[in-house]
Amino acid sequence: MSLEIQTLPDEVVDLIAAGEVIDSLAAVVRELVENSLDAGANRITIALNPELWQVQVIDNGKGMSLEDLRICAQPHSTSKIRTSQDLWHITSLGFRGEALHSIAQVAELTICSRANCSNTVGWKVTYQEAKSEGESVVAIATGTIVTVSNLFAKIPVRRRGLPPLSQQLKTIQKLIYQIALCHPQVTWRVKQNNSLWFAISPGTTAKDVLPQFLRRVNSSDLHYLKVDLETPAPKKEQDLSQFSVDQLTHSHPTQPRNAATFELISSPRNLRSNERQLTANKSQIELVLGLPDRCHRHRADWVKVSVNNRFVRSPELEQTILNSMAKTLPRNRFPVCLLHLHTCPSQVDWNRHPAKSEIYLHSLSYWQAETEQAISQALKLNTVNLPVAVGDRRIGKILKVAEASRKYQIDRQLTAKLEATNTSSINSLKLKAVAQVNKTYIVAEHASGVWLVEQHIAHERVLYEQLQDCWELVPLKSSITLEHLRPQQIEQLRKLEIETELFGENIWAIRNAPKVLAERDDCADALIELSWGGDLRSAQVATACRSAIRNGTNLSLEQMQNLLNSWQAARNPRTCPHGRPIYLSLEESSLSRFFRRHWVIGKSHGI
Repeated sequence: MSLEIQTLPDEVVDLIAAGEVIDSLAAVVRELVENSLDAGANRITIALNPELWQVQVIDNGKGMSLEDLRICAQPHSTSKIRTSQDLWHITSLGFRGEALHSIAQVAELTICSRANCSNTVGWKVTYQEAKSEGESVVAIATGTIVTVSNLFAKIPVRRRGLPPLSQQLKTIQKLIYQIALCHPQVTWRVKQNNSLWFAISPGTTAKDVLPQFLRRVNSSDLHYLKVDLETPAPKKEQDLSQFSVDQLTHSHPTQPRNAATFELISSPRNLRSNERQLTANKSQIELVLGLPDRCHRHRADWVKVSVNNRFVRSPELEQTILNSMAKTLPRNRFPVCLLHLHTCPSQVDWNRHPAKSEIYLHSLSYWQAETEQAISQALKLNTVNLPVAVGDRRIGKILKVAEASRKYQIDRQLTAKLEATNTSSINSLKLKAVAQVNKTYIVAEHASGVWLVEQHIAHERVLYEQLQDCWELVPLKSSITLEHLRPQQIEQLRKLEIETELFGENIWAIRNAPKVLAERDDCADALIELSWGGDLRSAQVATACRSAIRNGTNLSLEQMQNLLNSWQAARNPRTCPHGRPIYLSLEESSLSRFFRRHWVIGKSHGI
């Protein structure tokens, strides 16, 4: 009887493994771009010819020598790790040495490269079945040009199974956007069919790059925050030894496991060394947050998380961001938030997804708590995320040119005063109530301008956060009776722990109520409002809205000042719980431009 189960030939195994790593045009772009970034490139050009299934990536990285070119497409050939201990300290985007080998299995591969060493020339190498075939000298600057042609020509069924090319191009665009946000210092040029498709200018942080993708978002609508943290130590030594070498390298299951290497990683001596390395490293959170009173989205498509320079799907951290921004945005709107976590590689397990798009994060509760705290800090009113006077420097340069021509004389005292309002004097940000407009808006003066604060929603924000901290139900002095309540209304009141008791036919007696409402004359109306649904948070919002100072109420200066002080101390003072902006800023620099006070021609004009 013949055997039914047989070992596959090596060439079949390689083809299957290549199909797992390279499954689309976007996968080719991702792997090549990550190699460029690992090579230290800060200028990357991507040329796409989707109809011909061709991708070319050009970078100015450190390049490769001829010896490296000869072996770079061989399986598990990489410059990023050397020993098994390096698996615990992976800081590069790639480390498995599979990308070029897999591409060469399913496409035609040509690489031109020149190393950044002196007295070197560029070399062009073509590959057949992942082995170097033709070699020739080529004129090229330092860097690498990788050309992939006829992708999946050997696997035509793969082409037929992929989405339309237009959809694949959108995926590539989204991928490049994500990588650019993780590497804001890189200049990008992306071509399609030899024509420029889009370009991305470099910046210092992701805050400088994001407005290039979201056209209606300005840099002033975003707040950048960087927080240094301690890296949490593992609770047990086992936390460092729970992964095998196969898990860390995602090697193919047909390849033998190196037991000696695994023993080297998991030995007690090396575990102690890894633990010391882990606790010695500092972690960092970078946060780019769209200020809720300025920008938000109709979908949660820009709630993004990246870890160690790679965008990942982390449902737990994404939900933490959404929860932290709850009741700061309008209904059915979502925040713009980019969370970038830099931490010790030992804190991250990339084994959640073969494309490294999802991760397991150790000490998850710690990172969630730190994320909440960072968002809370970013939402506060501070000198960093206050409106910035755009164009003041440009105006100053124009005035200096005019003064040099001796046609104008600038009041230096006024200029110094305007500059001071934009720098040091704003640091105090002490709001002083000076007036009330239309019994609705509080006019608040501070060192760099004037704010208009709507009294009702400012008080609503204060009361809402107080109710969040202390939601207290108190017995009513005399029960309130409500009539004709529906069963779902009764159930809702009981969910809120409000005691209801049948008092007669279609009459219900209410025995307790939220403390804020208990003393109000309209407590019965408020309870009916609460009975119509929503969770505890919604009930707190409704209670705060009903209890807040009404517009049309006269306030004394002392009352206005007390409200301003309480509002400034709120955790999320930019918007009310319904997402409405609370204040309008009129900065001194903007006022001076509007009234042409930059047109100063000396003190003789009565300025």
